[in-house]
Amino acid sequence: MDRKAQVSRKTFETDISLSINIDGKGEGKIETGIGFFDHMLTLFTKHGLFDMDLKAMGDLHVDCHHTIEDVGIVLGQAISKALGDKKSIKRYGMSYVPMDEALAMVVLDLGGRPYLVFDAEFGSERVGNMDTEMVEEFFRAVSVNAGMNLHVKMLYGSNSHHIIEAIFKAFGRALDEAARIDNRIEGVMSTKGTI
Repeated sequence: MDRKAQVSRKTFETDISLSINIDGKGEGKIETGIGFFDHMLTLFTKHGLFDMDLKAMGDLHVDCHHTIEDVGIVLGQAISKALGDKKSIKRYGMSYVPMDEALAMVVLDLGGRPYLVFDAEFGSERVGNMDTEMVEEFFRAVSVNAGMNLHVKMLYGSNSHHIIEAIFKAFGRALDEAARIDNRIEGVMSTKGTI
């Protein structure tokens, strides 16, 4: 099964092209013009063992909002496209990841019902050139466009960089688990027969 996808999206605010291989090795080439965001997406690919190439050009002279949200839209669409009919995937994934004093939990369901619960607070308004409030906006865009029920919770932590890093790593690991093929599952993991 070839679980790869390519998605492009161009608006007056952003121009984004993304390719992803769900069954990769954790290799990424990420260019968004937002250094800290690039770092977080690189962690996502590494810890989820996805291969991802992403090139995003956005109106960063305005702020980082449009670029980060639109990358979330495209990533969500690519995840959905790569998973296709979701036959034999485990569907659910969960991960706890520590980063020094911070501990994050991410739990998700690839069952086609988008919903985000985001419970994290940041002590600083920015990390590098990324607004911390954009973390929630990114995950909302991914959730809606991937058809993913996504719960993100910061259990504790004080350093905003550490908290966000733990969240992105946990997201990668939880998605890897949920997308994993289990040959015991005939069809899809649902009593409805479809997800």
